[in-house]
Amino acid sequence: MEMPEIVRDPKQRKLLTSAGFSWMFDAMDVGIISFVVADLTMKWGLTPLQAGIFNSVNLVGMAFGAAIAGIMADKFGRKAVLLWTLLIFSIASGLSAAATGFVVLCILRFIAGFGLGGELPVASTLVSESVPSKDRGRAVVLLESFWAAGWIAAALVSFFVIPKYGWQFAFLIGALPAFYALYLRKAISDSPRFTKQVAHRSLKDRFRTLWAKPHRRSTIMLWILWFTVVFSYYGMFLWLPSVMILKGFSLVKSFQYVLIMTLAQLPGYFTAAYFIEKFGRKFVLVLYLILTAFSAVWFGNAATEGMLIAAGICLSFFNLGAWGGMYAYTPELYPTSVRSTGVGLAASFGRVGGIIAPLLVGLLVSRHVTIGSIFVIFFLTIIVGAVAVLCLGKETKGQELID
Repeated sequence: MEMPEIVRDPKQRKLLTSAGFSWMFDAMDVGIISFVVADLTMKWGLTPLQAGIFNSVNLVGMAFGAAIAGIMADKFGRKAVLLWTLLIFSIASGLSAAATGFVVLCILRFIAGFGLGGELPVASTLVSESVPSKDRGRAVVLLESFWAAGWIAAALVSFFVIPKYGWQFAFLIGALPAFYALYLRKAISDSPRFTKQVAHRSLKDRFRTLWAKPHRRSTIMLWILWFTVVFSYYGMFLWLPSVMILKGFSLVKSFQYVLIMTLAQLPGYFTAAYFIEKFGRKFVLVLYLILTAFSAVWFGNAATEGMLIAAGICLSFFNLGAWGGMYAYTPELYPTSVRSTGVGLAASFGRVGGIIAPLLVGLLVSRHVTIGSIFVIFFLTIIVGAVAVLCLGKETKGQELID
């Protein structure tokens, strides 16, 4: 696999790595939640339903953050909104360490989620608009690969820190990105496409554009895609350490296995980054989603330790490759004046799926529904997303962004 040209361009490499590290910190904070809830369940005696609520409240914040930040980025610029969202989630994460009760912790996680959800669509739009069309898809998938690095960091922090020092210390580490925002303020420039805009369109006009005839089909497809992918991802991965414990493994052993599974995310991204410019966006999304769906059924029904790890590795590999394709594909379907709004609203609708899924898993676990049956739900959901892309999606490989 040849080295992508974008990585050799100094200006674009700086933008990609600078935005990528903010993406990594975002992922680390989200990843830590899945490990913290496993620890809190043991220390605070959380019920499965409370664990589901704790997982979901972060996603509620992310839903609001994605929509509002996307809208604001089309009005005030990508860079300014990126910095503010980074600061919001860092400060709220640090304050989470001081929480002494379940309700206060949930409120702080909502605020952190607002910043987390806002940062992601804005960062992907900024990179998408700053890179030539021949490298654009690959660049955004490589940006997404920093998510895997963040989850690996979260798994390492959780494996070495939480059992020894407690969940509070993990949240304090999550506050460090606030200092990174100071560097980012000088390191990156705003999107060249955004700065060329003269007029700012009203929110009503932008929303109408998303559902106008030229973009209606794409908007419907994207909202279905985002909902199904986010629903399945957060339903499966936020519960992964807890599922391992339910299958009979200790807390430390569960964290160790999840770390191994998380490492498979990186090659998932890198293969998607290669294929997305070679075979197109629809090819990558449909193939990786279908393989994710079958990996979910395999994981849910795995009976042996080896099968469980192998299925988890495949689940991580294909699911995160699909995420990379989705982030690359979404900004390409809208014109510059509504691009960030379109990405933000699609991501926000997807977060609704992310809110529902952890709660649903918590409810089903509390009613003693088997893990295998729960993962069949994820299989069916992911297949719906793949069919939506196949039937409603249009290929954007090699095309210039619409201004």
